[in-house]
Amino acid sequence: MIKLFRPCALAACAALFAAVDLHAQGPAFGLKGGLNYPNLAGIDADDNNARLGFHAGVFARTMPEQPVGLQIELLYSTKGNRTDYTAFFGLIDQQVDFNLNYLELPVLASIRLADVVDLHLGAYAAYLLTANVKTSGDLGSGSESLDRDNFTSLDLGIAGGVGFNLGESAQVGVRYLHGFTDVVDNADLRAVVGDAQNRCLQAYVAFGLGGR
Repeated sequence: MIKLFRPCALAACAALFAAVDLHAQGPAFGLKGGLNYPNLAGIDADDNNARLGFHAGVFARTMPEQPVGLQIELLYSTKGNRTDYTAFFGLIDQQVDFNLNYLELPVLASIRLADVVDLHLGAYAAYLLTANVKTSGDLGSGSESLDRDNFTSLDLGIAGGVGFNLGESAQVGVRYLHGFTDVVDNADLRAVVGDAQNRCLQAYVAFGLGGR
């Protein structure tokens, strides 16, 4: 995740300098979306197991004219992980994407610094919509839906990040989500996966709609 975080941080810093000239106050409500870099803790989780996903939805911030407000979001968010398998002395490579798709509700304290930077700290709840496995490689490609009854429907965790305001209508930022709920709710599958929880690093762009 560090490899992805560095360019995100550089982009966020560049946005900060641009925003200073605009004396920005950031959007109060609108549309939000960006990239996910999710993984699952508990199954040898590292950068090699993380994969790219996305999130998209809407957001609203209370009291936009005040330095402290409450930001609520409703997002479609893809999580899971990717595993690469090698067999027969490297002659066969196979890639497996484990996909978990959620309807996510972050509720965050939004602390605005000098009208330019928003610090976001809080929690999230996410409802599992679908789960599937996709494979590709030397052994062929395919996709299979998984029974939701084998997974925990509600994922709970904490979230924190920083956003950089570009005028009153846009914001760019990064965020980290740390889940506490075991993803798997099936004894046989848990023997393979283990006690795995969601981890996710996000980079996003938010656009305001309407006036203040």
